[in-house]
Amino acid sequence: MSASPSAAIATNPSLSAVIRRNAGDPALAWLLFKRLFLSSPSSSLSPSAVSAISRILARANMVSELERIHRHLLLQPCPTSSSALVALARSSAFFGLLDFCLSILRSLRSLSPSFPPPLPLINSMLRSSLRSSRPDLVQLIYRELLLAGAAPDVQTLNILMQSLCNCGHLDDALQVLDKMLVKGCRPNEFSFGILISACCRAGLNNRALELLERMGSQGCMPNIVIYNALIARFCREGKVHEAEKLVERMREAGLLPNVVTFNARISALCKDGKVLDAYRIFKDMKEDYGGFELPKPNQITYNLVLGGFCKRGMVEEAGALVDEMRKDGYFVKVESSNIWLSGLMCTGRLLEARKLLEQMAKDGLEPTLHSYNILIDGLCKQGMVSAARSVMGLMRGRGILPDIVTYSTLLHAYCLKGMVQEANWILHEMARNGCVPNAFTCNILLQSLWKEGRTWEAEILLKKMNEKGYGLDIVSCNIVIDGLCRSGKLDKAVEIVTGMWLHGSAALGELGNAFLGLVEDRNGSSRCFPDLITYSILISYLCKAGQMDEAKQKLLEMLGKNIKPNAIIYDIFIHGYCKLGRISSAFNVFRDMEKKCHHPSTRTYNLLLWGFGRKNQIKEMLNLVDEMREKGVALDATTYNNLIRAFCEGELTSRAASLFEEMLKRGIRPKFASFSLLIKAFCKAGEFDSAEGAFRIGLASCQEKGALYSLLTYELCKYGKVLKAKELFQIAFDRGFSIENFAYKFLIEELCKENRVDDAKNLLTAVVNRGHTFDPATFMPVIDALGRKGNNQEADKLSEQMMDMAARHDDDSFHQPSRSYGNMNGSKFHAQKQAGSLENDWRSLLHRDDGSGIVLKVLKRVQKGWGQGSIPISQSRDAELCEMEDHG
Repeated sequence: MSASPSAAIATNPSLSAVIRRNAGDPALAWLLFKRLFLSSPSSSLSPSAVSAISRILARANMVSELERIHRHLLLQPCPTSSSALVALARSSAFFGLLDFCLSILRSLRSLSPSFPPPLPLINSMLRSSLRSSRPDLVQLIYRELLLAGAAPDVQTLNILMQSLCNCGHLDDALQVLDKMLVKGCRPNEFSFGILISACCRAGLNNRALELLERMGSQGCMPNIVIYNALIARFCREGKVHEAEKLVERMREAGLLPNVVTFNARISALCKDGKVLDAYRIFKDMKEDYGGFELPKPNQITYNLVLGGFCKRGMVEEAGALVDEMRKDGYFVKVESSNIWLSGLMCTGRLLEARKLLEQMAKDGLEPTLHSYNILIDGLCKQGMVSAARSVMGLMRGRGILPDIVTYSTLLHAYCLKGMVQEANWILHEMARNGCVPNAFTCNILLQSLWKEGRTWEAEILLKKMNEKGYGLDIVSCNIVIDGLCRSGKLDKAVEIVTGMWLHGSAALGELGNAFLGLVEDRNGSSRCFPDLITYSILISYLCKAGQMDEAKQKLLEMLGKNIKPNAIIYDIFIHGYCKLGRISSAFNVFRDMEKKCHHPSTRTYNLLLWGFGRKNQIKEMLNLVDEMREKGVALDATTYNNLIRAFCEGELTSRAASLFEEMLKRGIRPKFASFSLLIKAFCKAGEFDSAEGAFRIGLASCQEKGALYSLLTYELCKYGKVLKAKELFQIAFDRGFSIENFAYKFLIEELCKENRVDDAKNLLTAVVNRGHTFDPATFMPVIDALGRKGNNQEADKLSEQMMDMAARHDDDSFHQPSRSYGNMNGSKFHAQKQAGSLENDWRSLLHRDDGSGIVLKVLKRVQKGWGQGSIPISQSRDAELCEMEDHG
């Protein structure tokens, strides 16, 4: 019996070729297909014709047309339609039409219940589901496979394991591997590779190594991809030794490390700050000096080394590498330019950054949003917020819209400069431009408002965050709690933390404002419960307030909530107890910390040393230092300072000096406090040569050189070495050090007491001539001494200068009450006791009754126009002088 004309047409391969030739016009291809193949409901469709048209339609996402072919095939005889349905399903799966593909799969099952769908089709559908991130369909298709009675092969199970791993169900994936042999499938290197990579991503390195061993026992050889996954993981964690052992194992297995292997090592070195080591490997790869056939560096290698240089601030080396990259043709990607731009901006090389942007334009590399964000971030870090704002306008002009990173960077910069109003404008601008702020952005402003003490505005922002749906996260809650504690509302902070366990962030409504009652968690599952940071804040402020029992209650509470305290919380308690002088309690906390497997840090030991030092328990301090050495805990400058302070206060200067020498030998750079302790102790003991020796070492190694001059000047003066003090002051003065914190008033007084009036007058004149403004009382000892010597002309001249400075002093104090006029009474380390009397010091000296009355007489002469002539003074000053004369 001859075939019907329609069937002949449907099976004609040349007609399928006609359809394929019109693949560029899916609508025309469909029209031809309908006329040629679907003219009659009884027309039979060949698999080749279905394959040709279905690929065209699936690529164009013409699902309704595909469904028509599906319905037509269901009307055909089973053997023919099954093959065509498989072709239709395969094309649909390839182009991601998975739901439609699943309906075809069910049609196949219903048409041929005893014949399962072809396994290649199932695997194609599974791969497409995996590519589309549809783990639900992977599970569903796998179940359909089992229901159809088909046996999965190794490829099927590999896809299933990959899907499970992508969803974080690693244990389920490992169970699939265990059952593969039971199902008659032998795992291959891809099976193990999937699981080893997943274990590495999850940080389960030991499990990954176990799988590596299992591969060998099952006769499956690891490939280079598997080794690289493991090596990269160990390198990221800084476990270089383990990574190197794997490289050796690779070589023994006959696998040479490739560029991916070397990139992992270079990345780890750069992350660890060992950029020069990374660069040496890079050079070896590039030049292959030893003839080891090392892989050549690729774009990623160059970028890793460049990023390493830039992050370490090694701009010269980075610049040389950029030149090398240009020469080798590897500086053609915008990613490389962005890395270099970031390095230039971080080191403040703004001109070079501008030139780079110009060069990018010449090279046809259009700056991306990331490029502009780097530029804005760098300008903000340099304090150039206005310039950063201008860059944002420039990027808009080039059609690049700012994103949340751009706005957040600017907002943060404004907050750091205390420009909260401008930060608020940024937040509103974001919303106007359709860039929805997230909790992170709002939290930046929220923290700034609390720090500025603008509590009401902070509460308004909380309300708006809630209304706009930005969400209040645990960071928001912690900012509020810290702000309350900072502003002295510790009880309210404790109350809110308690409420958070019941209501989440809705507990912030307890701040007291009616509108804040709106703050609530819309989703109970996302409630903000107190975390480790929350309790750290509360406990810290409770300890600072001396409320140790309340702090201990909070510690018990967090333990009851299964929040484990970290080393920082233990340190907070130790500091709190030491501050109150309860050293035994602090030591108990310290021992409990060790029992809970929190290894005490250098900071922890330093807190205890500070506490013992306050009690002058030197023996206990030395025992503690011995323990540090035994346990391998590093001693730092603070450790030595605690010991040196204790020895100095105990007048054991020789032992303090020995410790200082030990500190230097160990390469520990002393802080200013170290020199301060020694210089004070040596001067007090009359060991001035030793004090000067410490001073000279300080000048060579300490940045606070002006403070060192100030300190030694005061100490020499204090213990009777006035001439040496004057010489030292003169050196500092001549070298241009700021003398604001020098004790030159004290020095002038002591010079006058030793009858060195000329030295005192010359020093005072030099300070005045340099343009310094200071407490007018500084003139009085010199005026007094000159008057006693009968040198009325010089005394009158200084008195005029004193009155003029007094007038300016009072005017400036009225207009700028917070202005500092220099610490005339000594350096900042010993002037606090006199800080309150600076304003009226010169007037109180006028009222003194020491029998001489010289200063008052001089002032009267000046008022009457004697000596160097009168000076204009305000009416209030006239009244004061008349009053003084009446009481004289």
